[in-house]
Amino acid sequence: MTDERPPRRPPATPPLAGRTPEQRLLAGLVENLRAGRPALAEIRGLPGTGRSALLEWAAHHARAAGVHVESAQASWEETGQRYGVVAQLRAAFAPPAAADPARPPAPATADRTADLCRAARTAARAHPLLIVVDDVQWTDPCSLRWLRAQARRLAGVPLMLLTARAGTGPTPFEERLEPGSLDDERAVAHHTLTLGPLTPADVGDLLAAAFGTPADPAFRDAAARSTDGNPAVLRATAARLARHGRHPRAEHLPHLAECAAEAVRDRAARTLAALPGDLRSVLRAVAVCAPHTAPETLVALTGPTATGTRRALELLAGTGLLTGGDRPVFREPAAARAVLAGMNAHDREELYARAAEHAHHTAVPDGALASMLTGARVLGAPWAVDVLRREAARHRVAGRPGEAARLLRRALREPMAPHLRVRTLTELSAAVLPSEPDAADRHLRQALRSPADADAGPSWIRAADLLVARGDVARAQPLIARALAGDRVRPAERSALRALYWLAAHSRRETSQALDRPPVPALAEHPDDPAEAAVAAWRQALRGRDIGRARHLARAALAPRHGHPAPLSPQVAACHTLVLTGDFTEAHAGLDAVLLRAEHADARAVAGSAELVRAMGLLHEGRPQEASTALDRAQEVMPPHCWHPLMSPAVVALKALTHLELGDTAGAGRSLGLARDDDGDAGDAGGGLGWACLLYARGRTHLAGGQRDAALADLLECGRLLLAQQAANPALLPWRSAAARARGLDPHDRDAAALLAEERRLALAWGAPGPVARALYATGGLALPEPVRPGSAVPADWRFRQALSALATARLAGPDAVAPPPGGTSVPPPPVVPAPRAAPARRAAPERVAAPPPTRPRAAREGLTGAEARVAALAARGHPNRAIAAGLSVTPRTVELHLTRAYRKLGIHGRPELAEALERLGKDTP
Repeated sequence: MTDERPPRRPPATPPLAGRTPEQRLLAGLVENLRAGRPALAEIRGLPGTGRSALLEWAAHHARAAGVHVESAQASWEETGQRYGVVAQLRAAFAPPAAADPARPPAPATADRTADLCRAARTAARAHPLLIVVDDVQWTDPCSLRWLRAQARRLAGVPLMLLTARAGTGPTPFEERLEPGSLDDERAVAHHTLTLGPLTPADVGDLLAAAFGTPADPAFRDAAARSTDGNPAVLRATAARLARHGRHPRAEHLPHLAECAAEAVRDRAARTLAALPGDLRSVLRAVAVCAPHTAPETLVALTGPTATGTRRALELLAGTGLLTGGDRPVFREPAAARAVLAGMNAHDREELYARAAEHAHHTAVPDGALASMLTGARVLGAPWAVDVLRREAARHRVAGRPGEAARLLRRALREPMAPHLRVRTLTELSAAVLPSEPDAADRHLRQALRSPADADAGPSWIRAADLLVARGDVARAQPLIARALAGDRVRPAERSALRALYWLAAHSRRETSQALDRPPVPALAEHPDDPAEAAVAAWRQALRGRDIGRARHLARAALAPRHGHPAPLSPQVAACHTLVLTGDFTEAHAGLDAVLLRAEHADARAVAGSAELVRAMGLLHEGRPQEASTALDRAQEVMPPHCWHPLMSPAVVALKALTHLELGDTAGAGRSLGLARDDDGDAGDAGGGLGWACLLYARGRTHLAGGQRDAALADLLECGRLLLAQQAANPALLPWRSAAARARGLDPHDRDAAALLAEERRLALAWGAPGPVARALYATGGLALPEPVRPGSAVPADWRFRQALSALATARLAGPDAVAPPPGGTSVPPPPVVPAPRAAPARRAAPERVAAPPPTRPRAAREGLTGAEARVAALAARGHPNRAIAAGLSVTPRTVELHLTRAYRKLGIHGRPELAEALERLGKDTP
């Protein structure tokens, strides 16, 4: 090529943005060349950084200065052609054979390096000469040998070699162009220019030139990051934005990343198309294996290459697609995807499969191996399933359920044992529950329908447990019955599945009557299995029968038993039973154990159910603020959209009841407004205990707002649903007394009296102190002065029931039936109940405290309150504080406070003076 060729003009947008220092240096070298000083310069940079543009600028500047310019473009297609680059520069000097016509022509394979060097030096002496070679890394070996020799012979002639090389890494020794070893900087100027990314200021200038308007600083900085400061990618991105009518403003930032990714993909596709086949194979292998791309791995996947694997990696690093080193990776993930997108699906899966097998044999970490397996064909190897499941478990622990689900879906494509498939489906259900709760249920149902082997029992139990815990009891029952009909389930596993079946049946009665499933034996009257004991206890609690037996069964269900398959949902039901019996401490301890196991097993639905039961217990104890905290924890574990429609009404109801206990009627109404539209569908949520809870909460909210008719309708419908479930226990939902209040508590209203009488009868039959107190207070038309916090671990005895019965009938029996409490209030003194027993068997109960006479203490006239007088009287008789607290259903701290105030009012210093002070007070009081 000669300088008579018209130079290429730069495009309209500035091609050399941010390259002013390099331009200044090259201009100085050209001026020195005109003065006869030789130079050697190499420009390095990734593709798109402006290497070729800078070469063109230098050539154009030299021509304008009167320097003779010859240029050549090396390419990989000509790497096998001898003197291919020299052929493009042939006009730079006369063929040496023309000087001596008698000299015979040299053979085609002869080394012409010396003759070419002499010819170039001769041409330079006649006129200053600039030789430009672009993409010198693709130069054929013969031309490269001449370039290296010419670089060592620059001294003394006005000749300049200007080359450009793709990449920023060190140049291999055998390709370096260096001046002679005896030539110093004064003899030959030697420079290496490395083009880095544009600065944000340079990016702003380029965007301003492309759009004709200044770019916002935020847009400019984001463009510099998303394009990595590459001028070519930046121009392509700006062109795409302009085509879509976008401008460099902050409001168009969401479109910037998308356009930049498209530009990177297009550039990768063009680069890949220009590469030889062996380099494309290496590039695809890197895309599959990165970051575990050791040369031996690439050789195993691609075979030997013409250039050698290391040389291939160096050339690919020069394209800008890969980083340098022995373990290269793609600079942009979009480029890796574009490289693999050019393969057909079969070849791509085969490449991934070979990579995964080689990685498995070379002990590559699970994370990289699982990534290869996701793109591979089915391998049929057991280790593939193990790797995918292990890596999925790590992702779940790290809070990446989406990645875990992707790996488990890939694992299910592999052949595996039936029990392992059931287990994998259950793990997949746990992974997709936060984002796709319906899909989670489908995976669990598929697990229960999967063929079984002798080891499938525990996995079936877990699948059924999670299905029941989330609330999908209607579909769980027939699948559990089908699993029980098989002959490969062990006896202990059969008991656990049977317990889950009947637990689902008690959650929605009508589902157990279907005829399209195998029959399931009823629970034993005295079950030995812990899960069956839990369900039997829950059944007793729902019906409100035999509180002692219900408590015994619940405790047996929660007792640890090593090596026994214990599903978690029945244990939650056992804890709920203890809440209804008033054994709150044991219930909370059992829930703590369940939550620990649920967290370990990644059973979100079970953990959410346990927190809901804890909230119910705290509401029964009169601790609504703590109940609200428990509900927040339940919502964190199981967001509202994760519950099944049969269960979600109960969550809404508990939140509303908590607001009511806190005195926030408006908050209760807002909570009820969050109920999903399908919760009221009788074919889905209707008929379940959750819907009954929602009706009760809604009725209570209407009642608090003065809407008695609406409240009565909801409460009566709540009662109908509960009775249809054989759930008659008022400890669960005291809907009868609430309905009576909705009717106005008219003494002549027979329906209200019947509701109150029925609730009183059922509460006394159940015998838990809290429900009995609520029922009898409601029967007497009295409001509870404070939440009832019974401390008894046994049913209320006849004295407690008799006292409250007398209180409840006080208004009907006249003024002499029960003496009015001190101060003229309508609140009776709290009854005395038996002290708690620490264990159900073979342990002596703490001392029981007899109540003082029910008449008003005379000491109250002198300033002692009724509570202080009662506590002081019991202390004077020698009872310890804990026995007094148990007898009066208060805390020991409350007893201490009452005694302290009594000492101060009586003018004494301690318990030894108490009996005498009370006796003296009795004598002095008329």
